[in-house]
Amino acid sequence: MSHDHADHGHADDTPAWKHDGVRVIPGNQLDTHTAQTPGMNRAAAINFARVGARKLWAGTVTIHPDAKTGAHHHGHLESVIYVVRGRARMRWGEHLEFTAEAGPGDFIYVPPYVPHQEINASPTEALECVLCRSDGEAVAINLDIEPVEKPESVLWVDPTHPEGGV
Repeated sequence: MSHDHADHGHADDTPAWKHDGVRVIPGNQLDTHTAQTPGMNRAAAINFARVGARKLWAGTVTIHPDAKTGAHHHGHLESVIYVVRGRARMRWGEHLEFTAEAGPGDFIYVPPYVPHQEINASPTEALECVLCRSDGEAVAINLDIEPVEKPESVLWVDPTHPEGGV
């Protein structure tokens, strides 16, 4: 079986797949020296500094029981949050006036520049999520927002859920 790229690298800049190929990052070796937001703990698994990733950032986020983050956004980055354990309550908008909840197995999409806040909806269980972003940067811009007292619930509406899903 022949491959275009050798395992040993060449002077013609052919990658050395042994060291520049697939990387496995053990869950107990994540980097907590990343952009943080009050109320949550982020830990990087995949980023430029750790593996040379140029177009994405991935890691974990944990929010303690009955805790919430400060309002923030992630600049030009898109974010995807996958809920592993617990109940996430998201608030977003100029005054955090909208809200929706997600549980284990659910995905949450956060567009660029959207002010938002993550809330652990459980008073007893930690909220554990996997987080992916559209760039190797760890951008987190904390905001000073006066939230509305009662946010409006928003159902997920898309072509497969035209009446809205929970």
